[in-house]
Amino acid sequence: MNTAFLNFKIHTILKLLFFLVLSVSYGQNPLITDQFTADPTARVFNGKLYVYPSHDIIPPEGQGRAEWFNMADYHVFSSENLTEWEDHGVILSQKDVPWGDPEAYSMWAPDIMERDGKYYFYFPNRIKDADDGEGGFSIGVAISDTPEGPFKAHPTPIEGVEGIDPNVFIDKDGQGYLFWSQSKIYGAKLKDNMLELASEPKTFMELPQKGHMEGPFVFERDGLYYMTYPHVANKTERLEYAVSDHPLGTYTHKGVIMDESAKGTWTNHHSITKYKDQWYLFYHDSELSPNFDKTRSIRADSLFFDNNGNIKKVLPTLRGVGISSAYNEIQFDRYSSVNGSGVRFEYLDAQDTFKGWMLVFTDPDATVRYNKVDFGDTSPKELLVNVNVTHKSTGSLEIRDASGNVIAQTSLNPTDGFKAVTIPIDPKLTGVKDLLLELKGKGVIQIDWLQFVK
Repeated sequence: MNTAFLNFKIHTILKLLFFLVLSVSYGQNPLITDQFTADPTARVFNGKLYVYPSHDIIPPEGQGRAEWFNMADYHVFSSENLTEWEDHGVILSQKDVPWGDPEAYSMWAPDIMERDGKYYFYFPNRIKDADDGEGGFSIGVAISDTPEGPFKAHPTPIEGVEGIDPNVFIDKDGQGYLFWSQSKIYGAKLKDNMLELASEPKTFMELPQKGHMEGPFVFERDGLYYMTYPHVANKTERLEYAVSDHPLGTYTHKGVIMDESAKGTWTNHHSITKYKDQWYLFYHDSELSPNFDKTRSIRADSLFFDNNGNIKKVLPTLRGVGISSAYNEIQFDRYSSVNGSGVRFEYLDAQDTFKGWMLVFTDPDATVRYNKVDFGDTSPKELLVNVNVTHKSTGSLEIRDASGNVIAQTSLNPTDGFKAVTIPIDPKLTGVKDLLLELKGKGVIQIDWLQFVK
């Protein structure tokens, strides 16, 4: 076990095993910052967007597999604005699966679908008494009356399915399909009960055969079916897609949705959904775990198509999606863009990455832009800036809107640690605005967050 892994384990195990059952995260990227999450499946139910990820943890000493993926349960998160994410707590645990190994820590990437008022949650797990190694996986179904759960697992897994990464799709004619992976990608029709296959599995041999493939996700747009999947074409997984005129193919490979992780994270796993007339890509990376890529965090960015239906490549952003309330803490370190080389972001505490990041300004005249801040109908009276002006550093801070109008400005003197500085607001501010933060001065100045006050 390497030193980085041991240090990481010491600093995170208590936080990972004991967390709030109900919490709210104000999302940029990553979306959830109080626990590790991966493999996000996003679905829209009852006008609200739900995300069903897997839940990476460091298991108790002597359990699970050291330096590998360990997942003991599932949470579900929901949002109506893609900014405030509510954690509904554990919806299914490895100890609740009658056919599964209760100590396998293998509750990997899931999916969910609603049919006739019931919610069917599909998940992989190792079968009891399975041989050691990567085999021995099947896919089960848990059922609930609500998308928030809790879910009760069906007594047996789906017969005829061996593998992981279930994806369920219901076509416009009501026919359901199940897709999964085990080195290759497979698919079959589902019976109306959503618990059994209605056809023999098909192996999608028309997809690239060189390099590891997993995590299929199928969706339909304008009569075209998109098969999307992670593929190790080089060193780590990138997201690719193929198209067909039928859910079971034959598919034609089209291109790359997202390139390999710049951080070197070996996996990516995703879903694609349309919510309030915009398409989104949900995926994961390991920025809350920079030295260990088996504990990951979910992200989201907007996705677009060209006039021919081709998916435009998605570039990962820090800003992510959703509109931030001016009256919550605005994390400018999750910026939209930066002008100037004298600014970077760093962890507030490298030993506890869940505390998030800060902006660090080291040279004058650096400008940071943060898009889509909602002031509502009532203008704020002042601005709070949580700032640390280090010893012998001086400068001034200015906030402008996208048109260049000055919103707030103040001089900065050494603060002896982080301090919330109050700045009066000059103009009236309403509606949604893009904000620019500019610092001028010398020395090192750190910004944690900004928050407007009515």
